[in-house]
Amino acid sequence: MKIIRRPDSAPPAVEALIRRFTVAERWIHRGTAALLGITMITAAFLYIPLLAELSGRRDLLVTVHKWAGITSLIPLAAGLFSRAFRMDLARLNRFGPYDRGWLRGTLRRRDHPSGKFNAGQKMFAALTGGAILVMTGTGLIMWFPRLTPLVTRTGATFVHDWGALLFGVAVIGHIWMASNDPEARRGLRTGFVSRAWAKRHHALWERPDE
Repeated sequence: MKIIRRPDSAPPAVEALIRRFTVAERWIHRGTAALLGITMITAAFLYIPLLAELSGRRDLLVTVHKWAGITSLIPLAAGLFSRAFRMDLARLNRFGPYDRGWLRGTLRRRDHPSGKFNAGQKMFAALTGGAILVMTGTGLIMWFPRLTPLVTRTGATFVHDWGALLFGVAVIGHIWMASNDPEARRGLRTGFVSRAWAKRHHALWERPDE
């Protein structure tokens, strides 16, 4: 964890900043978000009749939707070459007692310490990873219908459509949460957050096991 200090334009004091994400991690997030955003927007134009009428280019939308979905795996796969990204994946994959405490505290509207990522962020990361794999798998079955029997294609279409809808709702919730936390957005934009914010929202971040 790297700490730097820089002058703040508002107060005369000096603000302590902590590095939260590396350049590679920020671009992985941006690339994945952009590709998933394209898949969801094109899906909306394909499945909502009013939007479909406005576009009038269904074949083009289908092509963009397919390739955006397939290539959404690339940023995550490339991120495995980043040591910082692999370390954060390990953090996201570890659910400890403090995460259960965070969930109970959130339900009771009480503050509870968390590590670098809280339980909600860990669950959303797991949901995103699973959704990408499921959407890609079912999408490939629909893309190459002659390779699978009808019952498999029917099941894949059902899972793909409803899975996309549920994941879309989760993404909207994720964006809404981010919109209410400018400091978290700064961490993704610049890579740094204030030490005060880290202590307030991720008090266990500096623990050796975190």
